[in-house]
Amino acid sequence: MIEAIGWIATAVFSVSYFFRSGSALRRVQALAAVLWIAYGIAIAAKPVIAANLIVAVAALGSAAANRK
Repeated sequence: MIEAIGWIATAVFSVSYFFRSGSALRRVQALAAVLWIAYGIAIAAKPVIAANLIVAVAALGSAAANRK
């Protein structure tokens, strides 16, 4: 089950490149990062958690900034 989270995160992140809208791409990448955070927590990998927390915040912040 834990490994499945990592594979799903990989698939979601890969699919994000098919979005033409930059905002949609960033939201999907943020979703993938959240999945990676869950995976990192499950395997107790602090670097995975930290890196993807940064990615999620940057992606959501960038998507929000472009909505204005």
